[in-house]
Amino acid sequence: MGSPSRFADILLVEDNPGDVRLTEEMLAEGDFDPTVHVVTDGPEALEFLERRGEFTDSPRPDLILLDLHLSRMDGEEVLAEMGGELQEVPVVAISGSQEGAALKLDDLHTEVDACLEKPIRPEDFDRIARSL
Repeated sequence: MGSPSRFADILLVEDNPGDVRLTEEMLAEGDFDPTVHVVTDGPEALEFLERRGEFTDSPRPDLILLDLHLSRMDGEEVLAEMGGELQEVPVVAISGSQEGAALKLDDLHTEVDACLEKPIRPEDFDRIARSL
């Protein structure tokens, strides 16, 4: 299918176990062989990214797959809290609908590198990952 991805570490921020499983399966089907780190809510995502708490040894991800609809702190709030060098990490917003993701992000004037609609298909991720 082409050359392997440059994404060695992907942070998946997703609170639905079924979507986590499907995303991991999708990544396994493609040319990508990343290490997928999973967190289930916004505060946990920020701890991972800032290497706090149980995540002091976490790698800096090469890509963040961020569900916009999370408990405790949604994806938009996570994006707003990401600062400094974390803003350089590519972020792909994941939403139940492409239109919903674009509208929410437009409302906040927040930039992400791409949006994907659930369920994520290998060919869609492959296209976006190669463009990033």
